[in-house]
Amino acid sequence: MVLASCLLAGAGAPALPSPSSLRLRQPAFAAGRLPPAQRWRRGLRGCRASSSSPKAPPEEPTDYDELLESTGNCDPLCSVDDVSPEYFQPSYKPKDDLLKAFAIMATALAGTAAINHSWVAANQDIAMSLVFALGYVGIIFEESLAFNKSGVGLLMAVCLWVIRSIGASSPDVAVEELTHTTAEVSEIVFFLLGAMTIVEIVDAHQGFKLVTDNISTRNSKTLLWVVGIVTFFLSAILDNLTSTIVMVSLLRKLAPPSEYRKLLGAVVVIAANAGGAWTPIGDVTTTMLWIHGQITTVKTMQDLFIPSAVSLAVPLALMSLTSEADGLSQESSSVLSSERMAPRGQLVLAVGVGALVFVPVFKALTGLPPFVGMLLGLGILWILTDAIHYGDSERQRLKVPQALSRIDTQGILFFLGILLSVGSLESAGILRQLANYLDANIPNADLTASAIGVASAIIDNVPLVAATMGMYDLTSFPQDSDFWQLVAFCAGTGGSMLIIGSAAGVAFMGMEKVDFFWYFRKVSGFALAGYAAGIVSYLATQSVHLPLPTSLAEIPFIPGS
Repeated sequence: MVLASCLLAGAGAPALPSPSSLRLRQPAFAAGRLPPAQRWRRGLRGCRASSSSPKAPPEEPTDYDELLESTGNCDPLCSVDDVSPEYFQPSYKPKDDLLKAFAIMATALAGTAAINHSWVAANQDIAMSLVFALGYVGIIFEESLAFNKSGVGLLMAVCLWVIRSIGASSPDVAVEELTHTTAEVSEIVFFLLGAMTIVEIVDAHQGFKLVTDNISTRNSKTLLWVVGIVTFFLSAILDNLTSTIVMVSLLRKLAPPSEYRKLLGAVVVIAANAGGAWTPIGDVTTTMLWIHGQITTVKTMQDLFIPSAVSLAVPLALMSLTSEADGLSQESSSVLSSERMAPRGQLVLAVGVGALVFVPVFKALTGLPPFVGMLLGLGILWILTDAIHYGDSERQRLKVPQALSRIDTQGILFFLGILLSVGSLESAGILRQLANYLDANIPNADLTASAIGVASAIIDNVPLVAATMGMYDLTSFPQDSDFWQLVAFCAGTGGSMLIIGSAAGVAFMGMEKVDFFWYFRKVSGFALAGYAAGIVSYLATQSVHLPLPTSLAEIPFIPGS
């Protein structure tokens, strides 16, 4: 509990929050003015002071370095046993707790009894579909139900595999299927774990300031385009979520709170999703397709660069014509201007980005799965940071162990639960039946891929793409076919049509407190126009076979992987 309060103490006051604030806890990057990594470290640094003096919190230091000097070191489990029971007395209601515990146990027992019913074994497909639908409703309405989607996803995965074990011809068959699915899913999980850690290390060293500090224009419409283009290419190298967090933090330095800054944030969301669609490491969905062999590196970059650029350029052009595009004042916030790049920050940035970019090259050279190349880059960066910060106790926060404690672990567990759930549906043959139904009613593969993109604006694109991969194998659509390329593009960019349709949009919504309906009124139409224009441009380039400059496709050590 103290750890949670420390994570929420990004704005400075180290005293524990009220129980109500714990229940309504916001993401770490959404609270306070400092960037996510600094707020997290700031909360941990204030943790020990909080537990030792709960009733008289010290005055917040005005400078981050002063804070580090005035507080002791604090690991992620600091002061867990030092909390006074008086903190929890006002909210402690034994009857309510017992009632909740009883309700959960009763639900679990009822679910166990239902799963073991003979009807489930005889109607496996219906039972699994109902459980998946119920779990997905829980994920969609996460905020309303107050249940974390990661927990719902893991519970759903376990229930589905239990039903599959009951409905299979023998438990050994289900075990073999689960082993195969786990092997495939683990590749994605390890890849994401390595990538998130590398990005967090670079962010801890303030390495991204080298990029953001070079944006100096004060022209409103020019800034709109600059922010979009920078985010577009940054997302192609990193990922759309990280790029959004970095760029929205930059916007607080460039513009005061206003309609114009919201518009800039919307540009960041559209650009991050578009930029992540044309490289295998720019978005989780393209990474999934790449790891499983549906798409290859160079072919994807060749075919999807122009459509992705068009899906960004069209909304930018339309937004430039609006009145909000002229709203930049000369006043500029300097909240982030006091940040300084950590020692060797440029070196860590170069090595970290180089490790991410080297992953496709490593796969082409060795033939090993991409997660191995990602772990190689993480290992090199780990040794490097240990070496350059050796013997300096004040720089422990810049090393990998601290970075591991700050990555989005619950997000990784959510992907694990979703992918295992979809794997159970694939093993049971349900996805193949759905594919046959779609083929019979939507014979055009381009329309199917486009519909997946529209659905990704409402439903999370990770399970959508995972389900699509289970519905259609490489015998139905070969590697790098138009269908897979269009799925990668549509699933990546379709989420921009609603603010809840992508991780980038959710991050922007939390950081800037943007309302769902504001985005729907002001941005969704532009995003839809860009999405449609991108699909048209893809179909047009494929019909005339318009490639990128041949120098990209003729890299000697990347024969097309």
